[in-house]
Amino acid sequence: MFVVTVFSCFERLLGFVYRIYLSRNLGSEGLGLYQVALSVVGLIMTLTSSGIPITVSRIMTKHSAENRGELGFSTVTGGILLSLVLSVPVVTLIFFFPKAFSFLFADERCYTILKIMLPGIVITSVYAVIRGYFWGKKMFFTYSLVEFMEEAVMLVAGIIFISKATDTQSGITGAGNAVLISYIFSFITATILYFIRGGKIASPKGELKPLISSATPITLMRTATSLINTLIAIILPLRLVHSGLSQSVAMAGFGELSGMSIPLIYIPSTIIGSIALVLVPELSDNFYRHSEITLKNNVEKAVKCSVFISCLIIPVFLSLGTELGVLVYDNFNAGLYVQRACIIMLPMSISMITTSMLNSLNLEKKTLKYYLIGALFLVFSIYFLPKLIGVYSLVVGLLVSYAITSFCNLRLIKRTCKRPPEFSFYIAVSTMLIIPSALFGYLLKGILLKFIPLPLTVLAVSILTVIFIYLLFKIFNLFSLREIIFK
Repeated sequence: MFVVTVFSCFERLLGFVYRIYLSRNLGSEGLGLYQVALSVVGLIMTLTSSGIPITVSRIMTKHSAENRGELGFSTVTGGILLSLVLSVPVVTLIFFFPKAFSFLFADERCYTILKIMLPGIVITSVYAVIRGYFWGKKMFFTYSLVEFMEEAVMLVAGIIFISKATDTQSGITGAGNAVLISYIFSFITATILYFIRGGKIASPKGELKPLISSATPITLMRTATSLINTLIAIILPLRLVHSGLSQSVAMAGFGELSGMSIPLIYIPSTIIGSIALVLVPELSDNFYRHSEITLKNNVEKAVKCSVFISCLIIPVFLSLGTELGVLVYDNFNAGLYVQRACIIMLPMSISMITTSMLNSLNLEKKTLKYYLIGALFLVFSIYFLPKLIGVYSLVVGLLVSYAITSFCNLRLIKRTCKRPPEFSFYIAVSTMLIIPSALFGYLLKGILLKFIPLPLTVLAVSILTVIFIYLLFKIFNLFSLREIIFK
């Protein structure tokens, strides 16, 4: 997990730096347009490939546990074939019949960016299957290296293209070109590494049916996730305009929240994604080998570690949100959104890790059901609440949605494991510790701002607040750093 986490952190750091660059060079309106187009791309890619990588990984683990590892190449080939069958027709339709999909955009400039990125959807769908092979074979270094290099290529290409832009449209066009180049790079690199590491093309006979059966609920859930993200990008600006804002102000507000604040709030997903990446094949192996004690211990550690990571960051954002917005984005509103929405981190982290665990235990249909229940509340919020609370309707919707899926997932995990894991007390106490830690950070900020500059204050308060809540965890015996690092 250490290797995956290090690469993930550096990958997210590059993405964060690039996000800052985009926000400062495209402006909040340009970033909003880019975000809408990227949401549509994400929706299409989710539809064509999202459930296949984890399914490839799990089926390969199952074959290995049953001493039939040679069938892994057939699984990969079947996954590639399935991805092409799904992605090529969709991309072709959108490319040649753009008017039929014009309803997706509140602003027609978004389609220009989408058209640039469309070819990348097909090759990324194939790359996703190869990524699933690396995942299932526990080649975490190879997997992480390619992901990191993709982000680095996007950053470099984006800076080159956007630096030559003369207006907002040419800037977001350059950003779209950077995305396409990064997709091409990761596909070529992953394909070469696949064959170098012994991969091959084999007959998919017998593997397509289990692939389709297992991948369908995961794909539906992730498609629903991307669909919701796309609906947010489409509906929320429109509902903000309906509530009385101008189109420019509505798009700027959406850009500040979704393009600047939400990426900061999703910081815990970097490490949680690393945990899930390593854990999924291991939990599958525990499940199929009936290793009940090991399964219980792995589930407990993953949930507790995810909660701990969120609780380290939330007090920092509660006490320093507005200052971070000014320091990072030169945007007060973005920081205010971070401060008021950061509590989302806790249910989000639990939802992410538990969904990955349940999918590895062959419970994809259940996670799909729980997600859809939460998503209904999110859609309700962004449609009906903008007139009352504006852009904060997205914050309320996400909070309720993640809370519902977290609760349902945790309950299902307890029912599924023959030795039920224990984490309810841990989550309750950890949540309570956020309050004194945030208060400590807020009071410390008020003192330090009188004596030292803003950047040094942010750095000092962040470090000391993290140390403060870590010590509280130690006092209440809630966290063992040695145990987590060893694991």
